[in-house]
Amino acid sequence: MLRIHFTGEDLARLRMAPGPDTLWETILSFHRLRDRRGASVFGEWRQETRARLSGETRLLSAIVPCRGYFPDFLTPPQGPHSLETGLERIRETAPERLGAELSRLPGGRPTTGWAASLADGCTAQLGRLADALNAYHQASVSPYWAHIQTRVDADRATRGRAFLDGGADELLASLPPMLRWRAPVLEADYPVDRELHLGGRGLLLQPSFFCRRTPVTLQDPTLPPVLVYPVTHTQAPYESPPGPDRGASLGRLVGHTRSSVLQSIGNGCTTSELARRAGVSLASASQHAGVLRDAGLLVTLRHGNSVLHTLTPLGSALLCGGTPRVPRPRQSSIPERSTPATM
Repeated sequence: MLRIHFTGEDLARLRMAPGPDTLWETILSFHRLRDRRGASVFGEWRQETRARLSGETRLLSAIVPCRGYFPDFLTPPQGPHSLETGLERIRETAPERLGAELSRLPGGRPTTGWAASLADGCTAQLGRLADALNAYHQASVSPYWAHIQTRVDADRATRGRAFLDGGADELLASLPPMLRWRAPVLEADYPVDRELHLGGRGLLLQPSFFCRRTPVTLQDPTLPPVLVYPVTHTQAPYESPPGPDRGASLGRLVGHTRSSVLQSIGNGCTTSELARRAGVSLASASQHAGVLRDAGLLVTLRHGNSVLHTLTPLGSALLCGGTPRVPRPRQSSIPERSTPATM
């Protein structure tokens, strides 16, 4: 079990990440790629991703085991959507840090191949690592980024509502079931016993699409504290192209009332709030939300005894009169840290 100890200052400095983190998603997706579990959510994603990969998995497997610890330097603080910044920080990793963190791998310090050179502090190998991470990201994460962002944004809306309802206590109590808030300690299901004292530094909560079953944090307690936890999954990590059912749903969107309902969602609202904002009955708001959800314009998550609706990138783009910005895979020139955690 992981126990994270808060002080009053830590609660005041508790914060949510502004969006999905590209490198956390990249590394954790590499765990999912080699994990046979979660087929209903990740099965088709695995099949599609494997078809796009070449030699990236062989390179990355040398320093990212199938589960458990991977080096902290692979997921530096970078902010959302910033793959380039994160890769640049990886390239700047100090030689002494490379050896120390790679020595903590389950099999011990690498003794052969390019990983051994990396463990010896050969920073020239960092460029090769960054290129492999970039190529793997373009094949496994980038094509699905719009959907990943939708799920993370929906989770953020749920946590934000909890914070507005009851502050930091309510936010921490609203986290997924593998996390339990027993003030002043946040307990988490974890494969090893560990005590993490925040000591006034606060905690960054990072929802993740590819995190599964247990949360993840950094091995080095001196690094800025972050807790990565899984979002709730309701569908596969991609958006299917419009088919007969979705086309019919989009056709039903024409009309003043449903447009008003879509605009009323704003930054997220419950069904009762949606009914009040749009000036319709509760039953009508629920019915319209169902149609919008089927059309891929909103996502719904349960929050306590109610549900919370948030817009998807497609829904936002429809309101703005534009199109959702979905990153496309790019060609690469290439010829997955956590503390010990069960991925």
